[in-house]
Amino acid sequence: MPGKKIYTDSGIEINEVYSAADLAGMVPEDALPGEFPYTRGVQPDMYRGKLWTMRQYAGFSTAEESNERYHYLLSQGVMGLSVAFDLPTQIGYDSDHPLSEGEVGKTGVAIDSIEDMATLFKGIRLEDVSTSMTINATGYILLAFYTALAKQQGADLRKITGTIQNDILKEYAARGTYIYPPKPSMRIITDIFEWCSHELPKWNTISISGYHIREAGSTAVQEIAFTLSNGKAYVQAAMAKGLDINVFGKRLSFFFNAHNNLFEEVAKFRAARKMWAVIMKELGATDPGALKLRFHTQTGGSTLTAQQPMNNISRVTMQTLAAVLGGTQSLHTNGYDEALSLPTEEAARIALRTQQIVAFESGAPDTADPLAGSYFVESLTHAVEEQAWQLMNQIDAMGGSVSAIEQGFIQEEIARSAYTYQRQVETGEKIIVGVNKFQVQETNSIPLFRVDDSIRQIQTEKLASLRKRRDPARCDSILQDLNDKAASGENIMPVVVEAVEHFCTLGEIADTLREVFGEYK
Repeated sequence: MPGKKIYTDSGIEINEVYSAADLAGMVPEDALPGEFPYTRGVQPDMYRGKLWTMRQYAGFSTAEESNERYHYLLSQGVMGLSVAFDLPTQIGYDSDHPLSEGEVGKTGVAIDSIEDMATLFKGIRLEDVSTSMTINATGYILLAFYTALAKQQGADLRKITGTIQNDILKEYAARGTYIYPPKPSMRIITDIFEWCSHELPKWNTISISGYHIREAGSTAVQEIAFTLSNGKAYVQAAMAKGLDINVFGKRLSFFFNAHNNLFEEVAKFRAARKMWAVIMKELGATDPGALKLRFHTQTGGSTLTAQQPMNNISRVTMQTLAAVLGGTQSLHTNGYDEALSLPTEEAARIALRTQQIVAFESGAPDTADPLAGSYFVESLTHAVEEQAWQLMNQIDAMGGSVSAIEQGFIQEEIARSAYTYQRQVETGEKIIVGVNKFQVQETNSIPLFRVDDSIRQIQTEKLASLRKRRDPARCDSILQDLNDKAASGENIMPVVVEAVEHFCTLGEIADTLREVFGEYK
């Protein structure tokens, strides 16, 4: 009598056992790590040459408090900073705007001006750290703040490294922190690509994000299919503007999620690398640097449970291993308490130690692509790739990602997967330890990290002081210039940098473009 059927979260059926016969008819993956199509990794020696960058995503309250956390993380062995911004900053409102009430400093740090940015990085030389900023609709303004601060520090802009997420398509599909309609938003992104190629040549101009698509409820297959489709749309928009794919292609990076199904996640990362190399080659890229999919990973926020939160340490460890075995270039590990609050210092330290234990004690980084040749992993990589191509072909038939989002296709696919998953949890078909099985009577003794509501008052006072000290006529003149350049189609980045240097605020700059482009509803 045959055993019960078992499927991955993407609906791929898992055999009872795998053998060489399961690989029959597949294109054998003979290429070594560092060789096209990079299924086995983007570097020949992978982590023997250089470990992944260990980042910790942090940002809360005021720039002063976040700065303290950054200094602490750097002292604990973090190699790169990763900045979280509050909601008003993400959607282009100053802290004193009526719509900012109740949100200032909550989901991240409040940044209203160049002065806040200077405080955020006080005592940190921007030439010496790699900074990743999770910012999209206002990414162009935060990049301008960062650039202006680097100039103030006397840094060589050609040496500045880091990433802005700058991925607006997934905001329409999954996350919701957009401001402008899709077409002008794409224009801002290509302006950033063009400007950075001259001014900040080592800066990663976009982190094309599957993370939030997965957090919204997609499967692993949908995560890579929708993310790579978005990536393709950005590349085509840049090429339409006359940019060289071999130049800007090297500065594209990706951001993926790591969930609990260890082998499906490893297969997903391997398949994504191969698919992107093929896509870029078909679009005309010839430089190996432009064909390689480099990615940051964050462990799955939606997998964390408020029940028995210490279990999350085990989940994050498994997800860390998936990211490392899958060949990530950089990694953030979540704190065990993040289903309850912002991570405490202790939770952030354990999350970082999890990466360090995998790096220095597990043996996982000792050889490139250690799971290569596994009948199961190779078969699963092929299945994930095949299903992802089918979805991408559907999106291409609709006219690409922008069109598929405008038609609601991607949003509906994610919603359907999220609903199916939730049903499986509620019926007990899918077991979540401590949630729908193995429960205990709980009294929460975990210390929680809370942000004080007085933050908005502090930021409002800072803004009032700034507006008294600056030259208002000069600010008005620069904002008018920004308006004109946005309307005429000129690159807006030089004037945005000039605006922040003369103390124009984030909200004023975002509002100027709202007047030109309108808002997406």
